[in-house]
Amino acid sequence: MPCNLCILQRVVYIAIGVLFLVAAFKPTLYWGRKLMGSLAIIISAIGIAISGRHVWMQGLPADQVPDCGPSLQMMMDTSPLWDVLKTVLTGSGNCADIQWQFLGMSMPTWSLIMFIGLFIFTLIWMFIPVNNIKNP
Repeated sequence: MPCNLCILQRVVYIAIGVLFLVAAFKPTLYWGRKLMGSLAIIISAIGIAISGRHVWMQGLPADQVPDCGPSLQMMMDTSPLWDVLKTVLTGSGNCADIQWQFLGMSMPTWSLIMFIGLFIFTLIWMFIPVNNIKNP
């Protein structure tokens, strides 16, 4: 079972993917690029914040890790959305567990790197002049 911060990171990836899909089918008009790019930058910045918090929690000493909280589904069923987001972002103890690593880095660390990459890619994409792009 993934932790609450992992679930939020997946939601952010889905949102960015949907924006990129829409941008792929949208004409490359100046305002469309700026709108899609701005939304993607905001959402990827949210992803950077969430994954950065997750990496920070994994680096905490064991005695400073917050207690485990209820599952995301249970919180969504019983609490308002803002309370759920506040609770999830303050984290729970199971978010500090490193369950999987690749090349010595945890998944939240890789996620942070990817969100930073998406942020930079979107900034570059937004400011490429439209007349340099050839439409088929």
